[in-house]
Amino acid sequence: MPREHNIIVKTAPGALKLLWKEKAFIKPMDVKTIAGELEKRGYNFSDKGLMMALRSAFFLTRKGNRGHYQYVQKHPYTREEYNDK
Repeated sequence: MPREHNIIVKTAPGALKLLWKEKAFIKPMDVKTIAGELEKRGYNFSDKGLMMALRSAFFLTRKGNRGHYQYVQKHPYTREEYNDK
């Protein structure tokens, strides 16, 4: 199971938070790229599950047009927010 500093996540929202912590969202990424980054780390979430997690991620903002959305961080990772949300 993927580990990041002894953190094991089992949900798409948790996996997105790991990417955020790793500064993956400094530059905008489309859904296909995000899924690829997660897959490299051993996470394989359903398309629906990943999309729901992206829509609800408080630290991301969506840019672009329907069918061509990209996601970028609203602000850098902070430990307090990672633990509280």
